[in-house]
Amino acid sequence: MSDPSTVSRGAEPPQEAEGEGRRPPKRRDGLGSTLLWALVLALAVRTLLFQPFHIPSESMRPTLEAGDYVIAAKWPYGYSRYSLPLGPEVFEGRVFASLPERGEVIVFRAPHSGGQSYIKRAIGMPGETVEMRGGVLFIDGAEVPRGLVGEDVRLNQRGEMRRYNVYEEILPGGVAYEVLDLGAGDLDDFGPVTVPAGHVFALGDNRDESRDSRVPSPLGPGPIPVENLIGRADLVLLSARPDFSLWQPWTWYRLRPDRFARSLDAEPG
Repeated sequence: MSDPSTVSRGAEPPQEAEGEGRRPPKRRDGLGSTLLWALVLALAVRTLLFQPFHIPSESMRPTLEAGDYVIAAKWPYGYSRYSLPLGPEVFEGRVFASLPERGEVIVFRAPHSGGQSYIKRAIGMPGETVEMRGGVLFIDGAEVPRGLVGEDVRLNQRGEMRRYNVYEEILPGGVAYEVLDLGAGDLDDFGPVTVPAGHVFALGDNRDESRDSRVPSPLGPGPIPVENLIGRADLVLLSARPDFSLWQPWTWYRLRPDRFARSLDAEPG
C-alpha cells in the first residue's frame, strides 16, 4: 500500500475539488486542550475575581442564614497567599493591599483553625479601641447607636427554642444592619481592646452565637490579620435549608428563592 503523504516521481499529484476528497486530520489533543484552558480560566476567576462560599452556621444571622451560598469578590483587599486555592506558602503579605470598609462582610482564613474560612462583619480598624458593655458596642469610647426593631423566635441549629431581640445597629459612617441579641451572654461584656496594626476587628451579627474577634486564639480568631483576608462577601447567590439535597427531588421545596441574588453591600442607612 502506498503512503498517501508522498507523490511518485514524474507524476503530478491528483487535484481535489474543494470540499471533497481527503479530510484534514483531526487534532487528537483538541478536547484535552479545551479542558485545560477551561481549567486555567476557572482557576484565574476563582483566584483573582470571585469565589463561592457555603454558609454552614447561624453566626451571621439575620444577614446570612445557614444554607446560603455567597459570592466573595477577591480584588477589593488585594491578594495574599490565601487568595490561592489551599493557601500555599508561596509568598508573604499582600499585594495591592487595601483595608475593608467598616461594615463590610468579610471572608477570611481563621488564624486558629488551619484551613477553615470564616465570615464576619468588619467593625474595628487598626488602632481603634473596641469594647462591649451589656451587649452594646463601643468604638473609641463612643457608643454605637442601636434600636429595637423586632423579635425573632425559632429553633437554632441545636434544636433549642430561642427568642432573639432584633436591633438595627448604625456604625460610624452610617452603615446600618440588623443584629440578634439573646439577652445576657458570655461575650456581652468585652474589652476594651486596641486593634493591632495590620489587623481588623470582626463580629458576627448573631452576637451571642458567634465565635469572632472577641474570642482569642486558640478558641477563636481574635483580631484578623489583614494577610488572612480572602475577599468581600457581595451577594447571596442561592439559598436552601440545610436539609435540602440536589439528589433528592422531594426536598427541592426547601430552596429559599426569596434570598436569591440578595446584595450584601454595606450601604449607609
